[in-house]
Amino acid sequence: MPSRPVSIDGYHLTIEQVVAVARSKTRAMLSGAAKRRMARSRAWVETAVRDQVVVYGVTTGFGAFQNVSIPPGQLRELQRNLILSHCAGVGDPLPEDVVRAMIVLRANSLAKGFSGIRIATVERLLDILHAGVVPVVPAQGSVGASGDLAPLSHIVAVLIGEGEAFYKGKRVPGGKALKMAGLKPVVLEAKEGIALNNGTQAMTAIGVLALHDAEVLADASDVAAALTLEAVKGKSIPFSPLVQAVRPHAGQAVVAAHVRAMVRGSKLVDSVDGDTSDKVQDSYSLRCVPQVHGASRDSFAHVRSVLETEINSATDNPLIFPKEQVAFSAGNFHGQPVALVMDFLGLAVAELGDISERRSAKLNDKHHNSGLPPFLAGRGGLESGLMIAQYTAAALVSENKILVHPASADSIPTSANQEDHVSMGTIAARKAAGIIVNVRRVIAIELLCASRGIELRNRRPGAGAVRALAALRKSVPSSSGDRALSHDIERAAGLIAEGEFSSILHTLHM
Repeated sequence: MPSRPVSIDGYHLTIEQVVAVARSKTRAMLSGAAKRRMARSRAWVETAVRDQVVVYGVTTGFGAFQNVSIPPGQLRELQRNLILSHCAGVGDPLPEDVVRAMIVLRANSLAKGFSGIRIATVERLLDILHAGVVPVVPAQGSVGASGDLAPLSHIVAVLIGEGEAFYKGKRVPGGKALKMAGLKPVVLEAKEGIALNNGTQAMTAIGVLALHDAEVLADASDVAAALTLEAVKGKSIPFSPLVQAVRPHAGQAVVAAHVRAMVRGSKLVDSVDGDTSDKVQDSYSLRCVPQVHGASRDSFAHVRSVLETEINSATDNPLIFPKEQVAFSAGNFHGQPVALVMDFLGLAVAELGDISERRSAKLNDKHHNSGLPPFLAGRGGLESGLMIAQYTAAALVSENKILVHPASADSIPTSANQEDHVSMGTIAARKAAGIIVNVRRVIAIELLCASRGIELRNRRPGAGAVRALAALRKSVPSSSGDRALSHDIERAAGLIAEGEFSSILHTLHM
């Protein structure tokens, strides 16, 4: 059955709803309350235009041209020129789900009723979304203030019949895409161009999808750690509720509970064979899983709080306050809140990869894997086993060490020094999304190593581990000999992205 349409009212949009619109193509519709608010702010703009009130971006130029007055007969041209001149993005197009998220986020911001845009214009923006027209939005070119000018302008260009779009798998001119979809271009009226392209929706769209993926990845990280604990016959004591209670960070307790649920009933964890009887405690990459994974989870919670605020904010300029009969030119478009948490998100995800790679290294090292064969090879020497998979994990986490450098630490003046501090939030968001892709593959490698390690044992792991192994083996068959590993890694990474291991954890706690 199709999902219930998402109501766009400017105040109650959730991260899960954005993901549903972006990836599951759930419909989004303006609420009645939003339309009433939008009508009031639009009426104020039309009055200001009629009375020739000086309002930035409505009856004046933009940026350093703020003091140039624009005659009433040229206001449409002003808004069109704004969009076309700001279509200066470069690089590969942003993914379809990001562009779809940008559209619904921009519509939600406009729905708050502080932007002075016509209802029909926003409805046409949503029509593009529902018709499957995906504007081509180059990934590079935003400094994160005044918001995401170039990326948003590339979306608006298609709305007015310009630019480029993907439609039914083909990249075509924007006007042609609209025609193929049975839609007509919009003629922008006063204030509408600047209402559409001033905002943080590119960085926030990337960030919302990245956060969702990071939360799913955190579940897979817990599952992978539990499987490694099984494979090396590790200790359960570090995951005891008593340990977590005396350092009561929320994320730490969640991770410990996940691992306990995964290994419940295990004949491997805490077993004391000759090769492990003298081991009093495990190394940090196992013993400190609740503390490390938990800190990342707590970081994600902070990121979620900021993004939930941002997706329901008015971020363009100027803002129209019809009740007070004023327009304020301020700085809500500045991406600093998002920029900082995107750098934080990237760092928190990178740590999940760092500790996972160490566990994969442990599984491959005969001195630390509790009696498993070197590199988990069946015929060591003739076969290399999973030796090079760990190399790949090492390469990915090393790449992440470069990517975690904070983009938000930088600023560069633009617009003749009028816009003299910018956030670089979109760069931070893009980096975070790239780190997630890398770490997903690092966790996939640990899943491959841990699963082979468990299968080399002669004892049954915990019930949760059994389920995780069964899920993995549906996509990545077991092998007793060497084979190309790239496809195995990508298939395991695909399972992570699809939420397979999140589903297992959820059912274990029901």
